[in-house]
Amino acid sequence: MQLQIGIDGMHCASCSANVEKSVSGLPGVSKVHVNLALEEAMVEFDDGKLDQEEIFESITALGFKVRETLHLGEDEQIAKMHIARKRMNFSWIITAIVMVLMLPHMLPHAVFGGQIFGHQIDAWLMFSLSLVAMLFPAREVYTSAWKSLRARAANMEVLIAMGTIASIVVTPLSLVVEGILAHQFAGIAAMIISFYLTGRYLESKARGKASEALRKLVSLGAKTALLLVDGEEVETPVHRIKSGDIFIVKPGTKVPTDGVIVSGTSSLDESIATGESLPVTRSAGENVLGATINLEGYFQAKATKVGSETFLAQVIKMVSDAQHSKVPIQLLADKVIAIFVPVVIVLAFVVFFSWLIFPGFMAAVAAFITTFIPLSLPAEGLAAALMATIATLVIACPCALGLATPTALMVGSGIGATNGILIRSGEALQRMKDVDTILFDKTGTLTHGKPELIKIQSLKGTDAENLSLAHSLESLSEHPLALAIKNAAQKRGIQALPTAEFQSSTGRGISATIEGKKYMMGSLNWMTEQGLTAPDQPADQDLAYAGKIYLADSTGVLAAFYVADTIKAEAFEIVQTLSKQGLKLIMMSGDNQETAEAIAKSCGITEVMASVLPGEKAQKVKDLQTQGRVVAMIGDGINDAPALKQADIGIAMGMGTDIAIEAADITILRGDLKLIPLALRLSKQTFAKIRQNLFWAFFYNLVAIPLAAFGVLHPVIAEMAMALSSVTVVTNANLLRRKF
Repeated sequence: MQLQIGIDGMHCASCSANVEKSVSGLPGVSKVHVNLALEEAMVEFDDGKLDQEEIFESITALGFKVRETLHLGEDEQIAKMHIARKRMNFSWIITAIVMVLMLPHMLPHAVFGGQIFGHQIDAWLMFSLSLVAMLFPAREVYTSAWKSLRARAANMEVLIAMGTIASIVVTPLSLVVEGILAHQFAGIAAMIISFYLTGRYLESKARGKASEALRKLVSLGAKTALLLVDGEEVETPVHRIKSGDIFIVKPGTKVPTDGVIVSGTSSLDESIATGESLPVTRSAGENVLGATINLEGYFQAKATKVGSETFLAQVIKMVSDAQHSKVPIQLLADKVIAIFVPVVIVLAFVVFFSWLIFPGFMAAVAAFITTFIPLSLPAEGLAAALMATIATLVIACPCALGLATPTALMVGSGIGATNGILIRSGEALQRMKDVDTILFDKTGTLTHGKPELIKIQSLKGTDAENLSLAHSLESLSEHPLALAIKNAAQKRGIQALPTAEFQSSTGRGISATIEGKKYMMGSLNWMTEQGLTAPDQPADQDLAYAGKIYLADSTGVLAAFYVADTIKAEAFEIVQTLSKQGLKLIMMSGDNQETAEAIAKSCGITEVMASVLPGEKAQKVKDLQTQGRVVAMIGDGINDAPALKQADIGIAMGMGTDIAIEAADITILRGDLKLIPLALRLSKQTFAKIRQNLFWAFFYNLVAIPLAAFGVLHPVIAEMAMALSSVTVVTNANLLRRKF
């Protein structure tokens, strides 16, 4: 069983790592991933061994809250940011007063006499104000730290709590220990808290923007539906609709769930599924999708898919799964995060005693650092030890490491979903950038997947006359080629003529009497059997791949109809774009070599795999992989599913079958080939952001912690740097939007 859980109260990567560790230790849990950026967890477990309430208890025992709703809506997100902003503002009001009291002590003695009310009074006022900041706007920091320690799972709040408590106890300590100036420490706690809460607010704001795409998807669905019950309209919440229920959709409202129209005709905006801005007309017998908008008209429909089975729910799930997944590059960061806080606590004690035991060595190193970096030299003795220890505690930041990958994935997958590209996992996103070979299945990928009449070669009479006769003959047939001719005639407004004495020879041809005269229609062999001669070669050599149907009467062949699965208009352009990127492009088809090569040539592809049976497609992919190629397979049919799974990256065209989409790593929702280059670029750009974020997160800690340990960073500056590191990582991920 898979369970997704919303979690409130996680503020750092150690928080998410602790939840992951706690839940994974429960019996029956096979997989767990906690996403700090989304504030959610995804758990796979055996519900025969474990109850979901036990999972909730293991999370709440760490001091976190389980949310009632999974995905935060826009109102909830705004409310959270409002609370964070209030706490930040309250803290800064207190800190502003502290800074007024502290400033005279930092300026030359001639200014204010180096004090406002007196050294001791100023120090105790700053102490009191810092205490107010700790007890009120920052209260949650300390309760979270306490619960975390009680659960033996230290988080970021433990470091902040230790740093601020250490700074504030210096004031009473100064009463009994000589050499410590209380005013140097009394206001540090308030400043640390203000910068920490500011960082939390800015980070929350940026994370809210990163998850905007998923939140918008969730909000697309209708909230209620009008069900037809015993002839009356009953307004019902969408989650109570059952398969088979009849629902009513009026103009200007959203379709509540996926269904099929049973009566009425309407014009619908289906842009969320197709990307097309033009409305489409739907009538009885046609399918409608939930969350599409009824522009005009009234219809009744029967629900066919409800809840998690609907199109919108599947899209949301795929985006959510991608945002919950991990990319392989994140594994190192996870290992560091797992031990980060305990290591920093130990390091803080080492720093403290090193300054007491080896003050000369520590001061010499600090002096050496300041010759390269213009930072102030540390204090001396116990004051220096306390300053360095506090700075070490507050500057260490696992948050940036924990946010580096998920925020970039959130933004990348959100951009993809907005553009009609659904990415199933972070691993697929990472692997996509390495693709060097793209294998196109022909039908439904490079072509539209259904035959169309593309040319009439008239030998006698006009094209319109011959199409009218062909339409009349084929009107009684359901063969795909016959449907192509009928559709072409209907588009041109040509009506079928009455027929008599209709006869059919399966796989060869048909005949009938029209207005007292016998006509025949069929293959070249059928014409030959009737003693008629038909042109074997097409008028246009580029039509060599097309199927030919001949129309004849007793005097001879009247016309040749060329029917083919037409190539998508954008195919040639996209093939050229991908070729310029140095990718090896191959078309795979069940057609014979000559036909396959003709179609590939029209698309601009030079390499062809022809006469490939459905069961051989996966093996063809495997053969390329054994040559060292990284293969992306693009297909849309049921018989493509094994090949999509075998490929390094399986890309399903979204207008294809559900089984192909399920087997794929990436789904192109609208079946638009133009999204293939975009998907490749999105993969490369997103992964570039992940690498940038991880580099800066590691670099920050590798540089900042030693500077703090040797006392050349004031604790307030250290906290500013810590807050900035997390905000920088999330902001950098959001910059990805500018590229798309």
